[in-house]
Amino acid sequence: MSQQDYYELLEVGRDADDATLKKAYRKLAMQYHPDRNPGDEAAEKKFKEINQAYDVLKDKDKRAAYDRYGHEAFEQGMGGARGGAGGAGFDFSDVFEEFFGDFMGGGRRRGGGGRGPQAQRGADLRFNMEITLEDAYNGKTEQITIPTSVPCEPCEGSGAEPGSAPEVCDTCGGAGKVRATQGFFMVERTCPKCHGSGRIIVNPCKSCRGAGTVRKEKTLQVKIPKGVEEGTRIRLSGEGEAGSRGAPPGDLYIFLTIRPHSLFKRESDMLYCQVPIPMSTATLGGNIDVPTIEGKRARIKIPEGTQSGRQFRLKGKGMPELNGGFVGDMIIETVVETPVNLTKRQRDLMEEFAAEGGDTVSPRSQGFFAKVKDLWDDLTE
Repeated sequence: MSQQDYYELLEVGRDADDATLKKAYRKLAMQYHPDRNPGDEAAEKKFKEINQAYDVLKDKDKRAAYDRYGHEAFEQGMGGARGGAGGAGFDFSDVFEEFFGDFMGGGRRRGGGGRGPQAQRGADLRFNMEITLEDAYNGKTEQITIPTSVPCEPCEGSGAEPGSAPEVCDTCGGAGKVRATQGFFMVERTCPKCHGSGRIIVNPCKSCRGAGTVRKEKTLQVKIPKGVEEGTRIRLSGEGEAGSRGAPPGDLYIFLTIRPHSLFKRESDMLYCQVPIPMSTATLGGNIDVPTIEGKRARIKIPEGTQSGRQFRLKGKGMPELNGGFVGDMIIETVVETPVNLTKRQRDLMEEFAAEGGDTVSPRSQGFFAKVKDLWDDLTE
């Protein structure tokens, strides 16, 4: 193989970054690829040289060794570049990975140990949980039970009968995929023998029948923090479905729904509560006790002449901020209640009140009907 400087081969400077190296390599690899230059031995040789150069320079450790020792760093068993002298062992399909690996979801996965190239991460699970507004205020720990898949204990998730182990697929060599060249393009498909796992289970586990997982109900403790809102999602990492044959498990997502409250309405960290008050209290003034979300009572002073819709703010009586120390306020809105089922004495008093000009002490109704009178005076029949 030529001993030409690797940087010169790729037509880049010695300070070229990874992106510049990759761009230069792709350009030259496309130019000298054997499928584009059939029968051209010089192009094939150049193609192998630039591939070897890029294989060294794209690797941080190899590049450092090359910058310090040059080609000698990869001679006499010193950890040479892939392919060695003369390009022995060179794999043309590596170019396919360089061109299309990112687009296809990452570089080619290789066999040779572990759980195999196509071992699938476990599926994520969803659990819907309804809580009360008080739970959202105080926070709580809830125990839930979910049906899921867990690693098979006898085979420890491998899928193989205890005492045995999955074997490397002899069709794909553990890669999980097989390839065929069609002109300039390379077609890749899932290995038909191992179905993409890269492993063959010759002696399946009797408990899980080779799946590596079994169905089981799992009980978990879910901590619900203070201040959660409608639709809050809590993620429990690794508590989803077990992965296939030793792959990582998925996650469990808890979706919270807050049950409507009979007294309080929530908007972010604010609470709203409508409180009916007797007409006498609204007229003469007085004190009323109102409930709070923490399960206590708060006293409000009602001034004389309070109308329906008047609001009173109770500082720090709202909802806590999620994962914070701030607590919102509660707004009390008064609703003046009209008396019903009057006794004769009460009716007589009301009639006497009206006879004494009761409507003159009702400023809102007086103002409204004054506007109506002006409107009616402007109308013509």
